[in-house]
Amino acid sequence: MIAREGANVVTAVFFLTVLLVSGGAWAGGWAGYLLITVGILFLLFTLYFFRNPKRIPPPGDDLLLAPADGKVIAITRVTENTYIKGEATQISIFLSPLDVHVNWVPAAGKIEYLKYHPGLYLVAWHEKSSTLNERSEFGLLHPSGTRIFFKQITGYVARRIVYDLNEGDETIAGQRFGMMKFGSRMDILVPDNVELTVKIGDRTVGATTIIGRFSQR
Repeated sequence: MIAREGANVVTAVFFLTVLLVSGGAWAGGWAGYLLITVGILFLLFTLYFFRNPKRIPPPGDDLLLAPADGKVIAITRVTENTYIKGEATQISIFLSPLDVHVNWVPAAGKIEYLKYHPGLYLVAWHEKSSTLNERSEFGLLHPSGTRIFFKQITGYVARRIVYDLNEGDETIAGQRFGMMKFGSRMDILVPDNVELTVKIGDRTVGATTIIGRFSQR
């Protein structure tokens, strides 16, 4: 299944591929073969990039799930003053252009805070990309009373963030909520009563990998 956010891109690339293949067939020879090959490969990559796999989240209200496919590139202690308003642990997941770029809500709860920030396009693994790059930020109140703060962050290649959450929305863990187009990053910030179950270098599968567990205050 193709992600709806990529429908316009897929359509444009399809027509471009038709032109390239037609031009290649007309040109003939090695140049024509090259045009046909480039067109088909470009279309196949676009279809692959905008894939939208169905995920079945594991059961349990105490689970913090990965919001994206990718690699855990950092787990750091930070002071979060926007929503958690205190000490927190930040888990950063890097998405390469080959990863699924659909995003999922990491936990059940209510969206209490949402803000979009225009910004720079530093490479997604840069330590300042979390605060300087274009991004959307979400504050979620878990039923346990725990505040979770998560971000969609653009990278050097990714230049488009899409989401369909609003303040006041009730969410379930593993709920699909948006997409980042091309290489990018997701940050999840949690207070100390969330026990993490991932480490740097781990690969995550969105809506499926358990990255932490909530404990009662």
